[in-house]
Amino acid sequence: MNINSQTLISDIVAENYKTATVFKKYGVDFCCNGNRTLSELSSDSKVDVNSLINEIDNTLNETSNEGSFIDWEIDFLSDYIYQNHHLYIEKQIPEIKEYLQKVCGVHGSKNPELLEVSKLFNESAGDLVIHMKKEELILFPYIKKVAKAKREGCKLEATSFSSIENPIEMMHVDHDNEGERFREIARLTNNYTPPKNACNSYRIAYKLLKDFEEDLHKHIHLENNILFRRAISLEAELNRKQ
Repeated sequence: MNINSQTLISDIVAENYKTATVFKKYGVDFCCNGNRTLSELSSDSKVDVNSLINEIDNTLNETSNEGSFIDWEIDFLSDYIYQNHHLYIEKQIPEIKEYLQKVCGVHGSKNPELLEVSKLFNESAGDLVIHMKKEELILFPYIKKVAKAKREGCKLEATSFSSIENPIEMMHVDHDNEGERFREIARLTNNYTPPKNACNSYRIAYKLLKDFEEDLHKHIHLENNILFRRAISLEAELNRKQ
């Protein structure tokens, strides 16, 4: 991939996820707000675009097991997202809620931001569970039909939503909402930095939240910038042939 000032952030991370570390360093939302060029990012954040390109190139040259998902079949990628991200969210929600409830009970009066963090996380948890079920019951099964039709050269079945772009647009809105929520959680927690005198439960709660947000970033990136784009493109290709 030839990276220059006009390359989109989302395309860079989609090509190789290792580059996400560079954008995280500068606090750049590559999953929900990746449709900006490096030049636009440079103007917004006052980062020199040539230095940014050098950092990205250096990161790509480093040895790592983390690489590209862009060549995966979309049905396989949807299964990967379910197994590695949906199930992770389902597993982590009860544990994080338990720790937040505990630290709010002990420290909430002196650290009122904890109460707001807990409220935001509970809202996020409820919305994410509903969001994932929509994907698992409606969107992902259709994506698998698109992949099968492409592979076998058969006709694509009609759907109630006319085009995959319609449910995907709804998923994008949900993703944007979660991005906003976790930016606020990160702000309230000083980027998940516990107070110096914090107890172990306090520290664990912040660490779990930080890990949850990082996983969510990758999860949303895989959907927004790879899975959904390719599904839209494949559906359009199949419809042109029918």
